Amino acid sequence: MTIVAVRCYARNMIGEGAEPLRWLLVSITTGADASLRVHVWRQLRKLGAVYLQSSVCLLPETGTLPQAVQRLAARVRGSGGKARILHTRFTEQAEQDAVIAEQRADRDGEYGEVVERTPVFLAEIAQETARGRATYAEVEESEADLERFDKWLTSISARDYFHAAGGQAARDAVQACRDAFTAFEAAALAAETEADTTSNTATDTPQLRVDD
Repeated sequence: MTIVAVRCYARNMIGEGAEPLRWLLVSITTGADASLRVHVWRQLRKLGAVYLQSSVCLLPETGTLPQAVQRLAARVRGSGGKARILHTRFTEQAEQDAVIAEQRADRDGEYGEVVERTPVFLAEIAQETARGRATYAEVEESEADLERFDKWLTSISARDYFHAAGGQAARDAVQACRDAFTAFEAAALAAETEADTTSNTATDTPQLRVDD
């Protein structure tokens, strides 16, 4: 496959006086190595690549993305595959806008999944609280679930280069989970403190012996 990178200026969507937006045009062929192919696909998706066709994708040339793509290309070449990275700009603003819209749509889909999953977390905490099961073990389990949400949201945000509209809803949903967890944790601490106080009171009560 022949790829031509055309170096010409297009107006950056950020504003009139902004630098023209540069892109990385990435072409990778892994051959018959299935594990390498899966690795490449996952890494490029993790970076937020927009695929133009099989094995060819685009990424904005920003931050540490060029270094990350170069490392991936080096691994592919070291494993016997082929990788090309070209620096390019769009000749038509409409074409660039379409790629940016696709990138945003991908992130909105991912943010939407976060929003869809959070009600389950909130329902579980509400259920355990209603049952009076705010214990240390339950707090640990909920904390692990919350950490997964945080990592998931952080991962999506890292590849949200064009500020997808769904980001705020996802951040609000995860914040609601944090707030619920904080209350749940406080309830568990209060329950444990009350149990300790009751236990100590019972132990400190003098035992009287009555002789016949």
